[in-house]
Amino acid sequence: MPQRIQFARTGGPEVLELVEAEPAAPAAGEVRVRNQAVGLNFIDIYFRTGLYPAPGLPSGLGTEGAGVVEAVGEGVTHLAVGDRVAYAQGPLGAYAEQHVLPADKVVALPEAIDVETAAAAMLKGLTVQYLLRQTYPLQGGETILWHAAAGGVGSIACQWAKALGVKLIGTVSSPEKAALATRNGAWATIDYTREDVVERVRELTGGAMCDVVYDSVGKDTWETSLDCLKKRGLMVSFGNASGPVEGVNIGILNQKGSLYVTRPSLNGYADTRERLEAMAGELFAMLESGRVTVDISHRYPLAEAGDAQAALAARQTTGSTILLP
Repeated sequence: MPQRIQFARTGGPEVLELVEAEPAAPAAGEVRVRNQAVGLNFIDIYFRTGLYPAPGLPSGLGTEGAGVVEAVGEGVTHLAVGDRVAYAQGPLGAYAEQHVLPADKVVALPEAIDVETAAAAMLKGLTVQYLLRQTYPLQGGETILWHAAAGGVGSIACQWAKALGVKLIGTVSSPEKAALATRNGAWATIDYTREDVVERVRELTGGAMCDVVYDSVGKDTWETSLDCLKKRGLMVSFGNASGPVEGVNIGILNQKGSLYVTRPSLNGYADTRERLEAMAGELFAMLESGRVTVDISHRYPLAEAGDAQAALAARQTTGSTILLP
């Protein structure tokens, strides 16, 4: 019988368990995918800990994977049994050998892109696409700050920003991660364990500061991020690795220079099949051209999902991590 990872209570990695679970046949508008690789992301930890509530318990986990369509529900016309596909959205349950989800959340995978690359790149790559191309449509020449520049999303962002002609300053926690971000195209790096981020941004920009700050860390970097922006700059808070930003007096945006702030998500941008396919098309084009490559630095068996999440939360990983059913 097919296996999946599930959790019956929220908590640490120890709440994850490998169980046998036969997925239902796809209903109208759905497909069943046999996963060949599954993406690991920080948002998975948010659901496991309860920061983001699961629809019900016990619950599956994960939203990103790649594989082959096994079955197609009524009314699905853009996908067929045997198609190589990838996805980054939909109901929790991607940490599994088989996953049923809405067909509108699934895209066909070009032959040039293998399933491991797709599973490692879909959520992270689509996130970078909407952040750099839609949340603030970068034109080239801007200076931006990106926290966690050596992580999975950051590694893609460094490359994509360089391809756009954008100066990306990346924060990192070690010389090794600084070197990785630089290899990926970061214009400059700041080791926040040894350097004052705001002062270093001021030095690097000659006092001009940044057009945009992309912050996936959350409460620990909120004030620092705002202080790195130029007047009327944009603060993009798109994650909560250190916990959610709470209790903010909106007046601080005025005090620090008539700043803008947004809290976007992938679901807010890839909200129709047409938009998802357009975004995925741009991501696939970047991958096929070689302007963006995906470093899969860690591969774990599905049964070791808890260990994989613990390593991610402890910032022991760089690049992308995948699970192999």
